[in-house]
Amino acid sequence: MHLPKPPSLLAVLTAVAVFPAAGAAPVRWNDALVQPPAWYASAEALRVADNVLSYQTPEGGWPKNVDMAREPLAPQGVPHPHETNTIDNGATWTQLTYLARVYERTPEPRFQAAFERGLDYLFAAQYPNGGWPQYFPRREGYYSHVTFNDGAMISVMTLLRDVAGARPPYRFVDAGRRARAGDAVARGIECILRCQVRIDGTLTVWCAQHDEHTLAPAPARRFEPVTLSGGESAGIVRFLMQEEQPSAAVIEAVRAAVAWFEAVKLTGLRFERVTTPSGPDATVAADPAAGPLWARFYEIGTNRPVFTGRDAVVRYRLAGIERERRGGYAWYGTWPEKVLRDFPEWEKRVSGGHPAR
Repeated sequence: MHLPKPPSLLAVLTAVAVFPAAGAAPVRWNDALVQPPAWYASAEALRVADNVLSYQTPEGGWPKNVDMAREPLAPQGVPHPHETNTIDNGATWTQLTYLARVYERTPEPRFQAAFERGLDYLFAAQYPNGGWPQYFPRREGYYSHVTFNDGAMISVMTLLRDVAGARPPYRFVDAGRRARAGDAVARGIECILRCQVRIDGTLTVWCAQHDEHTLAPAPARRFEPVTLSGGESAGIVRFLMQEEQPSAAVIEAVRAAVAWFEAVKLTGLRFERVTTPSGPDATVAADPAAGPLWARFYEIGTNRPVFTGRDAVVRYRLAGIERERRGGYAWYGTWPEKVLRDFPEWEKRVSGGHPAR
């Protein structure tokens, strides 16, 4: 989930003046998980929580791209069918996290009931192979793939791991659901391990999505081809590194991914987003002083960064695709930096102080 810049002091003071009775300044939904702990017991937090309940679907999930802090769904309204029950763009797992934080401080039964319905939705959405689709009930097309894109599946698994461990704010979850959450995480990890791409016998990383049947790398939108992902793979590895007692297979997967990150990092390049009269754009230029970058997508087999516009043609230069796509997508980033920074300590932990050779 991409968080906007914090509001200015003037905006906050204005909001307080306009809404003095709420006891707290109104928030945007994108800011709902970055509030101080005590805020979740406020009248404003409860108002937003009731909005969240109004958007929960009969299946137990939530739609995406809705500012649920703004106003509740009208009683006669229903979300568009293409916008319901998804884990994309932070949907469902964000609502569950929010409701748990509110319930921890204001134990109203309606919040617990909604949380439990949402948790049961996540259990029902998981494939037998351990993966999660972007939408459930399933939609035809790439939406049914096992979805790592934008951290969807990893965010769900992070929530479930915290539930299974009875970590705050999930200590209220009953033992039966905690056990189911632990099982779901274990099956999810097995799916992750099976999806890791092996080339000429060597493990590498992951595609942003994998076929729900074969677990082979799969395409999504026209500008998201079958590739190795520098972005999504970093999130997967961070999740695996947080396992308290990682299996030998998990350790192997992390080590292989870290080696791949080191092999494909790009140096001497500067990526910049710019504003032009025609709209947002992005450029990449030589800069010996720039820190390392990683491409979002790498060609399988060659590890060449690739860029694809809405014509679905794979190109090897960012400048080769249309401006709208150059400026509208995260083609480069520093996603693996934290993985590489934390890896030495992780290696010491899992190897008993004796790093692998």
